[in-house]
Amino acid sequence: MNNTALTEKHISLGAKMVPFAGYNMPVQYEGINAEHATVRKAVGVFDVSHMGEFILKGDNALDLIQRVSSNDASKLYDGKVQYAYLPNEDGGIVDDLLIYRIDEKTYMLVVNASNIEKDWNWIQKFNTQGVEMHNISDQTSLLAVQGPKAAEALQSLTDIDLASMEYYTFTKGMFAGVDNVIVSATGYTGAGGFEIYCENEHAEAVWDAVFKAGEAFNIKPIGLGARDTLRLEMGFCLYGNDIDDTTSPIEAGLGWVTKFTKAFTNSEALLAEKEAGVKRRLIGFEMIDRGIPRHDYEIVDAAGNVIGKVTSGTQSPSLQKAIGMGYVAKEHAKEGTEIFISIRNTPIKAKVVKFPFYK
Repeated sequence: MNNTALTEKHISLGAKMVPFAGYNMPVQYEGINAEHATVRKAVGVFDVSHMGEFILKGDNALDLIQRVSSNDASKLYDGKVQYAYLPNEDGGIVDDLLIYRIDEKTYMLVVNASNIEKDWNWIQKFNTQGVEMHNISDQTSLLAVQGPKAAEALQSLTDIDLASMEYYTFTKGMFAGVDNVIVSATGYTGAGGFEIYCENEHAEAVWDAVFKAGEAFNIKPIGLGARDTLRLEMGFCLYGNDIDDTTSPIEAGLGWVTKFTKAFTNSEALLAEKEAGVKRRLIGFEMIDRGIPRHDYEIVDAAGNVIGKVTSGTQSPSLQKAIGMGYVAKEHAKEGTEIFISIRNTPIKAKVVKFPFYK
């Protein structure tokens, strides 16, 4: 089991620790609902240092990224971030990721913790033009400071004007007395905020400084349990649940980051799929009757025919109702359609709704 540079901090704060993607991670401190509310209403801090970071450098770095990723990275400028996925050759998804343009010849890719080795090997397979690749995952700590008060809480720690940073941009600079820190206006909660990348040796000092600066804003540590309920309320996909090696990105609603203006892995087949129309779609639904939908529960129609499967589900702390995501046959995917979730062999009524759940 791997630890992050902050594992001892979490234990000293009384976090409930669980194994996640090969790491010993805090799942909750005071409770998922309370932590969820902290992020929606104020500001909370996640240790997400288990995520992977790769640096790609050289004349052909952009070309390599263009060949392996679905989005058009030629549209990036220095300090801009882009969401994309790595298509496989069988119509599925290797991983979803963020692409950071540091300069014209230098990029940082941020990948999911459980896929670090898989993604590295996949990209390396296409690296036929000598792009310099560095896996800096083990040396890098990542804090996600999320919530509407994040900019105010952090501003005293940096000269970077946080409030004016646009969504999906980043700046490299001095933060909490540490140089060369990446401060990124990104996150996985839909609550606004920043992600802070620093070297492991500075992680504790940065963590302590963030909590001291955020004291007046009632800043709190947040576990991975609330990270999941927050992302689900926004309808954000989680790799391994909602998307994986076997799921179609077109069915998953990732057409918006699939740019057919260039050639990339399996792009011809994905374009053909898009043009032919998909047979199923990833939908959001909310429960009408009582019951919590869980991963892999069957979705059925009024006659009891299986029409799909739940990929994620929870009791939404913000909405006080049960919500979920899942794939259904496309004729059942229209907003307002009545569906049923099979919970312990009992069909429980639900209806298809638009993402995000939390507005």
